[in-house]
Amino acid sequence: MSAATALASCHAFQEPSLHAQTEDALSLDEVIAEIAARRDEFDRLSHVPRDVIAKLKRAGIYRAGTPQRFGGDARAPGEFLAMIERIAVADGSAAWVASFGSANVYLAALPLATQQAIYASGPDQVFAGGLFPVQAAQPAPNGWRVNGTWKFASGCKGADWLGVGIGVGGKDGGAPGKPRTAVFRPVQVEIVENWDVVGMQGTGSHDLRVADQFVAEDWTFVRGGTPTVDEPLYRYPTIAYAAQVLAVVNLGLARAALDVANHMAGGRKTTTGAPQLADRAYYRIELAKAEAQLRSARAFFYESTDSVWQSIIAGNDVTPDQVSLLRLAATQIAREGADVVGRAYRLGGTMAIYRSHPLQRLMRDAMVVTQHAFLGEGNYDGAGAVFVGVPPIPGYL
Repeated sequence: MSAATALASCHAFQEPSLHAQTEDALSLDEVIAEIAARRDEFDRLSHVPRDVIAKLKRAGIYRAGTPQRFGGDARAPGEFLAMIERIAVADGSAAWVASFGSANVYLAALPLATQQAIYASGPDQVFAGGLFPVQAAQPAPNGWRVNGTWKFASGCKGADWLGVGIGVGGKDGGAPGKPRTAVFRPVQVEIVENWDVVGMQGTGSHDLRVADQFVAEDWTFVRGGTPTVDEPLYRYPTIAYAAQVLAVVNLGLARAALDVANHMAGGRKTTTGAPQLADRAYYRIELAKAEAQLRSARAFFYESTDSVWQSIIAGNDVTPDQVSLLRLAATQIAREGADVVGRAYRLGGTMAIYRSHPLQRLMRDAMVVTQHAFLGEGNYDGAGAVFVGVPPIPGYL
């Protein structure tokens, strides 16, 4: 089954119409086609260029998390996750960077006047940040002076706004995994270009450095803090959503890997002259198992997402059990997706060891997704704790 056929057959992959169309809007399909053609360029540059970010804006990615009151779409989480999954079939790095279209959900914890200033030029705003290690900020009148260096600022070179994690003593208002974030304009922040990794090279997850910059208190928020916007999207669990938008990249990478395996099955003569792969029972069996594995994990993921969303729409508060299932499903698809890519790689045989083979990129990218702190092995312990009714690890809920 080709990627295009698989996408068309799955309801969650369908592209919903934009709530607010503009004359220069692009379809997501158009942008995905360009991403597929330019993915080698992203690796070479170590970031997704601004002209591609601009096209993702035109496709609605960076208004997906913007409140409707500021002209945004405030999309249902399942809709946005399906968009990121589709992009990931074309390229993992571009999908990872696009996933931060959800990061505007964080900004909903800012005072409304600050949000009004952020969206003054339009709802398509790109927010990126490096929140760790949290750096102590020095008190100043009505705010703080900020100094320090932060890691893993994915998509920072295409951002309109940059955030860094700060410690402000008793005013942190924070909990483990929920640092206070200071929002700056890019001109106030130095990007230290040091992203040199084995996978997801195009995410441009460089360090950020801030030197003696003032931030007003009204331009800081607690990640996962109480939103000031009263719309359904901002009642969805913020940290769980942040994990989901990253994990879903591995669903797209796994779909791409199975597409490659399907293509290899009937389109390549073997180097030894043996029967083509499609004629070998072990190949067909393994491919079917991988397809079932991917679809099963995917179904759990979207079912959990939709269940929580429908509960929110019905006016219910989100429960710890619901948050835990979202965290568990995200961790599961990250790992199952990577495993499916590994299965496809093993089916690829000797040809898959060449650097130019598409499974090489998919393998490296999928492994990087599983290493993210939001998707670690400890989440299984957290979920198990919730199941048996004991306190989970700090920061899990």
